[in-house]
Amino acid sequence: MSGTFELQDELQALQDIANYDISNEFDPHSTDPGPLLQQAVGAIAQSSEEITDHGIFDIFRSLLKHSDAVAGAHMSKMLDALLSAFGAQIDAAISDSKEDDQQIVMAHKLPLEMYAFLVNWFVRVAEKVKATGEDEAPQPPVKSRRGRGGKAGTSRTAAAKKTEQWTWSNQIAGALELICKALKLKTHRIWVTSPERDAFITCLTHPAYRVAESEQYMKLQTVRMHVYKVICIAVKHHGHALAAQINIMQSLQYYEHLSEAMAECLSILAKEFDHAQLGDEILREIAGKTFSAQDTKGPRAFSRFLVRFSEESPRSVLKQISILIGHLDSESYPMRMAIVEVIGSLIRELATSEDMTNDSNQTYKQLDGLFELLISRTLDLSSYVRSKVLTTLSKMLDLPVRLAKQRLRITRAAVDMLEDKASTVRKAAVSILVKLILTHPYGDMYGGDLNLQKWEERYKSAKGKLQEMEGVVGKAVEKDGDDDDEEEEDVEANIDDDDEAEGSKGKSKKKVKSDDDMDVDDETQNDDADEDAEMEGADDDDDGDAQSENPKLKKKTPRKSTVDVAAIASEQEALAALQTNEILSLRLRKKYCAEALNFVRTLEGGMVLITQLLGSTNKAEVLESMEYFRVALEYDFGGAQAGIKRMLHLVWHKDNSSTSEDGKELKGIRSRLLECYRMLYFDPLPDMEPKQQVNRIAKNMIELTYDATLAELTSLEEMMRIMMEDGQIHYDVINKLWQVYSAHKALPRSQRRGAIIILGMLALSKRTIISEKVDTLLKIGLGPFGKADLTLARYTCLALRRLNGSAKKVKGSLLDKTLRMEMENPIFRKLQDAIEHPCRSKDWFGMAEQAINTIYALGEHPDQLCNDLIKNLTRRAFARRPKPEGLPAEEDAEAMAVAVEDDQENELRNPISQAPSSTHILSSQQSSTSEGNDLGDVFHLSQLLFVVGHVAIKHIVFLELVEREWKRQKDEKQLAENLAAGTDSSDKANKETEELDQVAGNAEDEIGERIAAVRETELLYGEQSLLRLYGPLLVNVCGSPQIFKNRTLRAAATLSFSKFLCVSSQFCDQHHHLLFKILGASKDPNIRSNIVIALGDVAVSFSNIVDENSNELYRGLSDGDLVVKKNTLMVLTHLILNGMIKVKGQLGEMAKCLEDEEPRISDLAKLFFTELSTKDNAIYNNLPDVISHLSTGDHAVEEEVFKSTMRYIFSFIEKEKQAENIVEKLCQRFRLSEDPRQWRDIAFCLSLLPFKSERSVKKLIEGLQFYRDKLHEEDVYERFSEILAKARSNKSANKPDTELNEFESILDEHRRQGAEDQAFEKRVQGKKAAAKRKATRRSARKKFTEAEPEPEPEPESQAQTQTAQDDDEMYV
Repeated sequence: MSGTFELQDELQALQDIANYDISNEFDPHSTDPGPLLQQAVGAIAQSSEEITDHGIFDIFRSLLKHSDAVAGAHMSKMLDALLSAFGAQIDAAISDSKEDDQQIVMAHKLPLEMYAFLVNWFVRVAEKVKATGEDEAPQPPVKSRRGRGGKAGTSRTAAAKKTEQWTWSNQIAGALELICKALKLKTHRIWVTSPERDAFITCLTHPAYRVAESEQYMKLQTVRMHVYKVICIAVKHHGHALAAQINIMQSLQYYEHLSEAMAECLSILAKEFDHAQLGDEILREIAGKTFSAQDTKGPRAFSRFLVRFSEESPRSVLKQISILIGHLDSESYPMRMAIVEVIGSLIRELATSEDMTNDSNQTYKQLDGLFELLISRTLDLSSYVRSKVLTTLSKMLDLPVRLAKQRLRITRAAVDMLEDKASTVRKAAVSILVKLILTHPYGDMYGGDLNLQKWEERYKSAKGKLQEMEGVVGKAVEKDGDDDDEEEEDVEANIDDDDEAEGSKGKSKKKVKSDDDMDVDDETQNDDADEDAEMEGADDDDDGDAQSENPKLKKKTPRKSTVDVAAIASEQEALAALQTNEILSLRLRKKYCAEALNFVRTLEGGMVLITQLLGSTNKAEVLESMEYFRVALEYDFGGAQAGIKRMLHLVWHKDNSSTSEDGKELKGIRSRLLECYRMLYFDPLPDMEPKQQVNRIAKNMIELTYDATLAELTSLEEMMRIMMEDGQIHYDVINKLWQVYSAHKALPRSQRRGAIIILGMLALSKRTIISEKVDTLLKIGLGPFGKADLTLARYTCLALRRLNGSAKKVKGSLLDKTLRMEMENPIFRKLQDAIEHPCRSKDWFGMAEQAINTIYALGEHPDQLCNDLIKNLTRRAFARRPKPEGLPAEEDAEAMAVAVEDDQENELRNPISQAPSSTHILSSQQSSTSEGNDLGDVFHLSQLLFVVGHVAIKHIVFLELVEREWKRQKDEKQLAENLAAGTDSSDKANKETEELDQVAGNAEDEIGERIAAVRETELLYGEQSLLRLYGPLLVNVCGSPQIFKNRTLRAAATLSFSKFLCVSSQFCDQHHHLLFKILGASKDPNIRSNIVIALGDVAVSFSNIVDENSNELYRGLSDGDLVVKKNTLMVLTHLILNGMIKVKGQLGEMAKCLEDEEPRISDLAKLFFTELSTKDNAIYNNLPDVISHLSTGDHAVEEEVFKSTMRYIFSFIEKEKQAENIVEKLCQRFRLSEDPRQWRDIAFCLSLLPFKSERSVKKLIEGLQFYRDKLHEEDVYERFSEILAKARSNKSANKPDTELNEFESILDEHRRQGAEDQAFEKRVQGKKAAAKRKATRRSARKKFTEAEPEPEPEPESQAQTQTAQDDDEMYV
């Protein structure tokens, strides 16, 4: 046997087990393997040398070859015997290796090789057994392959038994441990030749690599560590490095789970076995590989390996980074991401190394270079790489090193990336900005705040102290004017050594001065540079004196009295040293403040962009932006408050669970918003008394209302309602708000207003908050405080409306859960008094509107109260009042026209006769027809008209409630009758129910018709209607602007007139032209804006009337006032999307708004077209009109604007059928157009279509006859070239290019022909023009000749000369 077993040959033959030849082979399928196995096991147990016996060895080989037929117990027994005998043989070999006799040692070669071979084979077989057994243990046993001559039943029994008993995973660690023991042999004494030794080592290490291929085994810590140990020992002591390198590279390529495992193995090899060469070689090999963009599996595995290896052994990677850096230009983005992470690991290693503590200049240079590489990758083409860069930089912020310079560069890069097109990158940018704030290094000296104004003051203070100190030092040392260059350099070196921010030695003077490059005030930069130069000069003088013991200086300074000079020198030296230290401290403080200022300014610059991100559709991005503003407000950023207010609007988001890219579940936006506000404003602070906590929370709630817009208040109201429903507002806070509201001492008006605003919001959730304090509301808000502050009265009326509850009406339901009161209730008397109270402030209109709303919301018969109210206001408006002598008749109008501030309202409540005389009287306030007879008060008339209009519109709503109540009563009556009747038969009951439903339906129709008739004929035209009197008055006031010139009167009259139009279709039909006339003629943007909004309401009531005049409404889109334009766009959006008016070719005006300079207008227009695209073919049907509107005529826009507009609109053309029809229509347009501008526009629109189908291209080719004579226009031809390229890219791979190539040649031919025709036409035109000019000159000369008198005869020669001169002059 010894002459026939060659390990290398046997291993090679083992590759094909089916054909592996065994001399004494037996088949376990037909023969019971138990006795034979027992014989073999007993033999090797007696002596491990027995393995060399031919029969014993063949028994083991036969069992392994047919392992599928061997029971699990037999396999386990065989493994135990082999490992035991192998271990004994290893021990014997180790013991004999101490002998000097080489023959004794080499005698162990054959048994060791045989045992190694059998263990190797066993691992291969065990892997297969495991794959068919353990993985599927929960399932029924897998059928084993039937052996030669075996029975199926026996095979199934064996398989089932093996599945139950075989557990290879528990044996792996022991087997690998034995292999590690075998690798401790002195192989060079047993195997003399290298090939034999390498074959044995390969045979031992192969099981380790084989086990590593299983991801399940590598998850076990013990197995994994034994695999590492086998490989490391083989590499370290047996020259296995090259084979290991090949195996590891193959593992990385084919087994993704080994990426990190191999990195750990190499790290252990380098650290514990002191063998880093293998890792270096693998890194070099990876650096030399190239990956294409199409590779997916390979780059990911290698990238994970690099990342893990850089984390485990960064120093090894740092040595090879110069060649690995080439992968930053790899086509495969996973490799670029890996290098980015590797650079991050290297930065972390360098920043935490001992070199940093030793202030190594080289380390700082390396760090700076690595940071530069990282930041440069923020411009990578892949958004994944850009996001990974930011994530890596974010991890760097946790390092203990300050790195102020790099932090500022990171901040600037992150702010720039807030405008990235990828949402993941923007989210990462916001996240790193949050991290930058939380870890900022500027809290050591002044606390942690980052308020810009405070840092500017600190900088100016440090700068002023430095300048003052420099002046003192200059005076102290100005006597010694001689400087020593060497001493100057030494002092500057010391300054640089102490400068922790820069961390470098012996820097030049420019570096010391660099802190002035970051001055706060741009205006003083030059002055600062000069002052710094003076400072350095003074500092140098000072240092020269400090080092006066220098021998050179002694020679230059002769002394008369040694004692006196020495005393003076020592005194100056001590003073200079002290002053120098203070100056150095001030310089560092100034630099510290300058760096903080730059940091804060950069972050403030990004606030606007992050505010915009709050409106993003990406949930993770919005959540990160919210966190940023929460943190920014805690650190006292000036611009954070605007973002916090903008966050309020997110309360309308519907929360739904979602998952981010990293697998984490994201919190809902609304719940996160509530959490942020709770943390900022409502959570109690530690170490604060409960009473102080309540005061603080109440103060925060009130301050949320300061300077809030209507939209912000609406969102705040929703948030307060939710928090109140959830029980997050304590009653102590509510009581404190009532104390603020009802305080009798003088308080700021905004504070008292804020209290009632918040209370009204909370009452939406709980009505008792208001109902328990009605007396307080009437006493304060509608009492003296309310009369002095009309805004307070307005919000009080709003709070009183909460008394009727906030239950929303269910569509189709007749139930009304609102609470109504008797008209004798004191609330209504107070409301009437508030409206009728004499006042001349424009705030009265807002208060009166809310008061009337409250009357109609709470009163059972609000019409009675409003009837009296209108009569009283009418008497006051038209009452003649005697005026004191000497007071101009126009003063009433003048006093009303002046805008009144809140602080002046008490004075304005005095009689008009007591108002101070005006120094100038506006001509617009004078009545052209008064002539002393117009004694009415124009402000009182404005109040009257305002109330009349608002009562009319509220009465319509009240009639709808009456109609609903009548229907409810009718319904209850029918139901009661039905129950009282009581029928016996169910069929009869069903029949009667159907009849009752029909009767009820008819009754409801009658009720609806009756209410409609009241609205149509009685409200404005009924004999008993009070409003009938005011319709003609409104028409007269609105239609006579030359008489009624007062702006407030015109505004109130126009608003009320608009409301009257919504009441009756008859009134609207008669007078709507007047409203459109005012819209076109009025110069007051407020009036125009109100009319636009009113037209939207009129369209809801009487859509056909507005639809006929919609052209007038579209004019508002070209209005010069931004508010008018915005309101027009919003109204049109509402009317068009809800189908209230039809689009008749005016969509082009809406399209113009897409490119408006004001972002709010363009955003609204984009929202409109996005919503319109969801309607069936709406954009497709109107597209031709839009193109015509924007391309030709008076409405045409510039070409660039046209292109960008069309590019956006065409993005909604997604259906291929629509695209085909558009191609056909646009081609036909060429035939009717003569303007080159139109040709270019049509060609551009064609190029925007996708041309995905062959039919689109066919339609284009069929339309050649319409545009072939336009191809000489350069832009037109370029557009068709783009279409050709697009058609080729969308063409199927199996379709030939013949048709497209032919079409291209035809285009080229017609382009050439068109160019020739153009040139020929130009030549003809040129000749025509020349002929025309020649004819003109001839006629002019002829007329000139006829006009001249008959000249005297002169010599012929002179005449010829004169003629020649005339001809010359004519042609000059």
